[in-house]
Amino acid sequence: MTTRGRRPTVKEVAQRAGVSPMTVSRTLSGGVNVKPDVQQRVLAAVAELGYHRNENARSIRPGQSSGLIGVAITNIANPYYSTFALGVEEEAALTGRRILLGNTSEDSAREAALVGDFLGRRVDGLVVVPAGPATEHLTQSQKQGVPVVLASRRVEGLAADSVVLSDEDGAYRGAIALIDAGHTRIGYLGNTLAIFTGKRRHAGFVRALKERGIPVEPDLIAAEQQTVEQAREAARALLNMSNAPTAIFCANNRNSIGALKEINHQLKSGLKTVTEFPEVMSFDDFELAELSPVPISVVDHDPRELGRTAARLLLKRLDAGGESVAVQEVELPVSLRMHVQ
Repeated sequence: MTTRGRRPTVKEVAQRAGVSPMTVSRTLSGGVNVKPDVQQRVLAAVAELGYHRNENARSIRPGQSSGLIGVAITNIANPYYSTFALGVEEEAALTGRRILLGNTSEDSAREAALVGDFLGRRVDGLVVVPAGPATEHLTQSQKQGVPVVLASRRVEGLAADSVVLSDEDGAYRGAIALIDAGHTRIGYLGNTLAIFTGKRRHAGFVRALKERGIPVEPDLIAAEQQTVEQAREAARALLNMSNAPTAIFCANNRNSIGALKEINHQLKSGLKTVTEFPEVMSFDDFELAELSPVPISVVDHDPRELGRTAARLLLKRLDAGGESVAVQEVELPVSLRMHVQ
């Protein structure tokens, strides 16, 4: 068992609100027999102090470790993130710890609520794939002695350990490979540029085109897809252009799958022959990519290793106890696999 950072107590909330600890407990349990104005004072004190109920209070003595790590991912339906979580779990298990896994659906409010739940269960630390730029809930975690490691994305203004991919370099290399293969009209499918990875991968794609003197045509850029179906619709628009692109760069596996679904649909419908469809470059591998009816290449990396690295950063900080340790920012390399069939 390791010493934990100090967190607000029920007694401190009670003192701040000017009530008894029992009133605090009743308020947080539904407010039975507690006047509305008193409830408001208690809830205000809870918010000011950043208090979270201790769901494991009966099994964990004050100042000791729970042996749990909270892991927040953005899309539990995406095999990429389940593999990432597996990497975190494997590394944590080496120290006898277990993970609590939660899904945020790219929603910052859900992420904040999930982090609150994790803190209530007295997790030792957090590994978070951030859903947005909000930092208050993560900063609060750090203040309470619960370290945070960011994975896949960083958040501006938050001093936390992080592990990300070489997003811009990978996208640049993928786009350059398409250009070297003779393509000068290349479509782009990606998620919103407000997302850390979306912004970086789009930047790498654009840099490659500009470096080779190829104009960046807005009609060929679709950068707002969060789901496979949205990606499929965007791919349909590109494929149906009178001067369709001869290649499509997909900034993540959801976009790649969406593009291939539409290509398969049009192929089965007899709208085009195989040779009329564009070549595809996918940032992120995905299952059965080798069965693609069109040439497909992959900007590849290992999501399990991403998870392992995030866990190692967290465990290193936990081992340091309360000692001051410089923030670490790790960037993992990617590789390029051409024509995976």
